[in-house]
Amino acid sequence: MESSFGLIEESFNVRYSVWVREALDELGDSFVITDPYISGHPIVYASSGFLKMFGYSKDEVIGKNGRMFQGPKTNRRAVMEIREAIREEKSLQVTMLNYRKDGTPFWLLFHLCPVYSKEDGKLVHFLGVQVPILGKLRRSGSELVRRNGLSFCEDGNKFPETVFGCCRREVASDTVMELSRGFAPGFLLNSDDRDVEVDEPCEASELEKRKANAAANDIFSVLIHYSQMTGRLVCKKRCCPSGTGLLSASLNISLGRIKQSFVLTDAQLPDMPIVYASDAFLRLTGYGRDEVLGRNCRFLSGMNTDSAMQFQIKECIQAVQPCTVRILNYRKDQSSFWNFLHISPVRNATGKVAYLVGVQIHSRCSDEEQRGLRPEMEHLSVVGAVKVAVRSSSMLTSASTS
Repeated sequence: MESSFGLIEESFNVRYSVWVREALDELGDSFVITDPYISGHPIVYASSGFLKMFGYSKDEVIGKNGRMFQGPKTNRRAVMEIREAIREEKSLQVTMLNYRKDGTPFWLLFHLCPVYSKEDGKLVHFLGVQVPILGKLRRSGSELVRRNGLSFCEDGNKFPETVFGCCRREVASDTVMELSRGFAPGFLLNSDDRDVEVDEPCEASELEKRKANAAANDIFSVLIHYSQMTGRLVCKKRCCPSGTGLLSASLNISLGRIKQSFVLTDAQLPDMPIVYASDAFLRLTGYGRDEVLGRNCRFLSGMNTDSAMQFQIKECIQAVQPCTVRILNYRKDQSSFWNFLHISPVRNATGKVAYLVGVQIHSRCSDEEQRGLRPEMEHLSVVGAVKVAVRSSSMLTSASTS
């Protein structure tokens, strides 16, 4: 069976050549790559520069959501801007306060970019680049504050031995960073954490914004190159119009919070292909996500699957009616299992049937025992959660386009 870690590994490895990690780490930038299709929208790749900046190990970061780097002083508005950009699958630059593993705060410019499949225009990942904001250091009385051999004047100008500018706010950053692309990664700036002003927002300079854009372009160049080697090309801009079968990132994230086994099929496309498969479904069937999406659910049928049950399912779908059956299905390894299956139409905010949801419960009991209340309630619970997610997403989409 496929573990959560296996899904995370597959998310990144299936699209790029094995050499991509080494190439990305050579860039020296701080960035992460996340997958909105996996429950919790986790980090599936973290650069060495990111781990150095935040003080975490790879094992502590991979599989976690970016919320772990927020803290009590993180601006809620910045967080909402990021959520909105994810929902709309668009790029964003926003200044925000993050926290290292040891709890120390620092200001950074967060640059978010969607990563698309060149083949079908589908969103596959998000790229998040972090550029530390080099803040103006405070004076103690009339004394000039020096940190690690760098001197700064009260107005933020630097002495000749330093080559870096400061942001316009009274903010000091103690981030561990590569200060310039022209300097070695080991050349670091440290400051006293007491000098960090967390209550007043810090504004990123144009230089820092350009640096974020340049880093994102460099990262995309690597991703595109190594995706060509696998034949699963990625691109920075959606290379073809978004089709009906493409789910929004916000809907994927909402569906990912549902822990039970289920699939969502597009009722508007020929043969009603699967457009979402939960992690629990992948564990139950043994298939990878790329092996499931785009296929009709019939692929779970096999030699001994009851054709009468299949016909019953077909009739209910054509009549746009819910259906509950106990049917013999097959995993990827061809082992069979009894599937206590419930299928229900899912309508969008306009009342139109947009999807069909199929909820699977691995049946280990007899027919009589399976008619108990518990599995039926589980079916209804999943269907209800899916309907709420779909309607909420369609209402948000309608509002953003009106």
